[in-house]
Amino acid sequence: MQKLTVTQVFLAFLKLGLTSFGGPVAHLGYFRNEFVERRRIMQDAAYADLVSLCQFLPGPASSQIGIGIGITQAGLRGGIAAWVGFTLPSAIALILFAYGIAALDESVVQTGWLHGLKVAAVAVVAQAILGMSRMLCPDWPRRSVAIFAALLTLILPGITGQMTAIGCGMILGLFFLNYEASNDHTPQLFTLSKKISVISLGLFFALLLSLPILAQQGSQALALVDSFYRSGALVFGGGHVVLPLLKAEVVNPGWINQDMFLAGYGAAQAVPGPLFTFAAYLGAAMNTAPSGWFGGLLCLLAIFLPSFLLVTGILPFWEDLRKNPRIRKALVGVNAAVVGLLLSAFYDPVWTSGILSVSDFVLALLAFGLLVYWKTPPWIVVAATGVGGAIISYL
Repeated sequence: MQKLTVTQVFLAFLKLGLTSFGGPVAHLGYFRNEFVERRRIMQDAAYADLVSLCQFLPGPASSQIGIGIGITQAGLRGGIAAWVGFTLPSAIALILFAYGIAALDESVVQTGWLHGLKVAAVAVVAQAILGMSRMLCPDWPRRSVAIFAALLTLILPGITGQMTAIGCGMILGLFFLNYEASNDHTPQLFTLSKKISVISLGLFFALLLSLPILAQQGSQALALVDSFYRSGALVFGGGHVVLPLLKAEVVNPGWINQDMFLAGYGAAQAVPGPLFTFAAYLGAAMNTAPSGWFGGLLCLLAIFLPSFLLVTGILPFWEDLRKNPRIRKALVGVNAAVVGLLLSAFYDPVWTSGILSVSDFVLALLAFGLLVYWKTPPWIVVAATGVGGAIISYL
């Protein structure tokens, strides 16, 4: 497999940052389509392993997976390029929205384009489940693990169910699945040194412990960094899970009023890329300095920094663990459980928020056909489905 350059990594993730609507679950489908199916720079098993790792880490899983892909392709600079490319479009859009460009939010919501993007997410996630289940659940024992994981996460929603499902998949893979771990381990193209890994992990914990103390010195900038760094470091599940914590961090102290907070949240649903870029809007909309572009970029960096440090710190050790036959066997169960997590998320929130009528189902079916049978590029399908949602809203 030919590795990507730093520039290629940036451009690939910039395209994804401009077209990846639908939240973190849909992002997994977009990433798989781009790097496993189209570019063929990763195998399904290696991609699923990376997804499994990021499920265990706090912070935005899709961004962590993107950083991990960038690192495996072009080292530390590749990880930075992947994050910048995937994050930049939505961050800029939300900072501009904070400056008063409310027409975008109103037009998207009122024309039905936003709902069309939710319908597109249904097709994208369905394609991802179909492709990953073929590779990771080829027999009935692993399909059973996937179904069990899906049921478990539906009964126990949230991070508790997800972690329990992954843990059960690990135990089943290690002790009960009659499966011989494959020896055809495909090493990642780039690995970081253990020295960089240890420094990253040390910096992660040092900032987590020291920022609350430094924030007491009276600096509003340090207080913002502390609040957003802690939000990014301690929230499992990512996406919508971080919103209550952010509300407590910025609304309760009076840094931003609730109406502005909710307006930004609405805008965040209408832009592609990671939902954590909502931090850029909050930083730009602060009623005390720093705000504007500086405040937006400061809060954006603060909330994503923990994820970057964790991925950089753990990925080299993860690569070693993947080579261990017993770990590989456990990952067979974990990867099957990941398919189950996608199945569960496909129902709620992807299906429940996207398919509200027969028209929505027809639109989703057409989008699925374009993706799976006609091999249409995802960005074209997303744009067409958005237009379709707008047309349906006028009928």
